[in-house]
Amino acid sequence: MTQKNNKIAVALLVVGVMFFAIGFALGINSYLIPLLKNALQVSSGESYLILAATFSAFLIFGYPASLVIAKIGYKKTMTLSFLMFAAGFLLYLPSASMESLPLFLLASFVSGMGNAFLQASVNPYITILGPIESAAKRMSYMGIANKLAWPVAPLFLSLVIGKSVENVQLADISLPFYIIIATFLLLGALAYFSPLPEVKAAGEDEDSADECAYAAKKTSVWQFPHLLLGVLALFLYVGVETISLSTLVDYAQSINLPNAELYAWIAPVGMVIGYLCGIIFIPKYISQATALLICSILAIFGSLMVVFTPEDISIWFIAFMAVGCSLMWPALWPLAMQDLGKFTKAGSSLMVIAIVGGALIPTIYGFVKDAIGAQQAYWVCVPCFLYILYYALKGHKIRS
Repeated sequence: MTQKNNKIAVALLVVGVMFFAIGFALGINSYLIPLLKNALQVSSGESYLILAATFSAFLIFGYPASLVIAKIGYKKTMTLSFLMFAAGFLLYLPSASMESLPLFLLASFVSGMGNAFLQASVNPYITILGPIESAAKRMSYMGIANKLAWPVAPLFLSLVIGKSVENVQLADISLPFYIIIATFLLLGALAYFSPLPEVKAAGEDEDSADECAYAAKKTSVWQFPHLLLGVLALFLYVGVETISLSTLVDYAQSINLPNAELYAWIAPVGMVIGYLCGIIFIPKYISQATALLICSILAIFGSLMVVFTPEDISIWFIAFMAVGCSLMWPALWPLAMQDLGKFTKAGSSLMVIAIVGGALIPTIYGFVKDAIGAQQAYWVCVPCFLYILYYALKGHKIRS
């Protein structure tokens, strides 16, 4: 048992590094949004297309990623994803020298492709690495690594460039991106040579479907209503979480707060607080569904307070949105993936495709911001959190 626990601990550590890499790669967008808005003189809606380009890759490559995993396994797919990341980051260099928004969008799309393959690998891997009842606890550890990386990215770029974001020129980003490219290539080598064991969910093999009686009666992944409702919940969740994480610098600039990049820490700190609560309370004191219910209520409260309080105070209530978002991802994955058996990889691909919510909903936020202002644009989050509340109360329980 001790040897098995040691293997799990090593796997958690290695995959935790990968979750950090995911957060860092996505956190780059929160720096690029205000940078491109200033440097290219584009609207907020156009600058948020960077997020749309990144997350649209999940829609296209979510299912192919599951096929690649089935063919070469989780570990080699993780390695492949880091090569894709490096290629995407490399494209940022000619994008900057040519001052081309379309080329920036292409670079973000390629980076998003790497993210799609890595997310398709690490999320189901952590979910089925141990008992399904404690999956949210393992996901909470991963979430801490992931969300702490979001503000590290703009902070790293600011420190290496040596200027505040409003004074940065596109030519200034070359050095930090060379460092990022080299780092992600090293992470690819780490993934390839790491001692990660291949894992499978109960009943995932065709000849062991009797281990999951509910899934054994199914002929298609589309026959799992709790999964399909969970896919929609994840779609909405990723969108509003991306808003809470990626709009802080832009929102701080919009309401004329000094040193806007420093506000990037508000949401990640809130999320880490939520993750720590998940580690302590799940599953010993509360279930994953109860955690999702509590977080939904907190997120709704935070969204409304952002809209209704004075601007200089409202930005701090994004922390409540972030605390609410924190355990949504750790809870949604195991609740939606439960009882899938031999359809686990197919279900995982649908969940990864749902991450495209990070493309659509923040882009809607950007254009709503252009129309009615930055503060009122946070109304976009409220109906999303209300649906997630429904899934916590009822949706995850539905079986056909």
